[in-house]
Amino acid sequence: MRIVIAEDDTLLREGLALLLRSEGFDVIGAVPDADGFLALLDEADAAVVDVRMPPTFTSEGLKAAAEARARRPGFPVLVLSAYVEDRYAGELLAAGADGLGYLLKERVGKVAAFVDALRRVAAGGTVMDPEVISQLMSRRRADDPVQTLTPREREVLGLMAEGLDNTTIAARLFVTETAVSKHIGNIFAKLGLAASDSGHRRVLAVLAYLRG
Repeated sequence: MRIVIAEDDTLLREGLALLLRSEGFDVIGAVPDADGFLALLDEADAAVVDVRMPPTFTSEGLKAAAEARARRPGFPVLVLSAYVEDRYAGELLAAGADGLGYLLKERVGKVAAFVDALRRVAAGGTVMDPEVISQLMSRRRADDPVQTLTPREREVLGLMAEGLDNTTIAARLFVTETAVSKHIGNIFAKLGLAASDSGHRRVLAVLAYLRG
């Protein structure tokens, strides 16, 4: 899989390149700005892009990701951010969530989870940082149905929104898959989400609800 990395911090950029090459990815370019990323777009299968890059260090990476997906619809992009900026996450997802990820840079240190997130995004999945999910949930209105979820159901909802399957959720929470299925059934009932939603569609349904 051919990957392009767009990150202005030299140490992180080179570290990401070394990490991904060690995991079997073909890093075709590691560049410091959006222009360099877009120049390599046609050669890449997916990209890891920083939100803030030169010249203004605001949302150049986000804009580049949107432009890349406009040129190549569905092009997989995993966006990295130093802080929880759920506005950027919302903008990123606005035009469609297939093949998109938004993670805090601190997650890179958890190598297995980071690599798994990139592979899921490259395969067309959606991955959201749990801190972003937590903020989206905390900003719901007091009378919103999400407030009726139990603490465990809120945990499961957050893991669902990260794109994790029932088996992984069960392992994370040290419960059975049957228990996870029961929690998910309760969540969907309380939030009015279609019980038939599964897999990636399930993630999209949850994200749509949290953005509502």
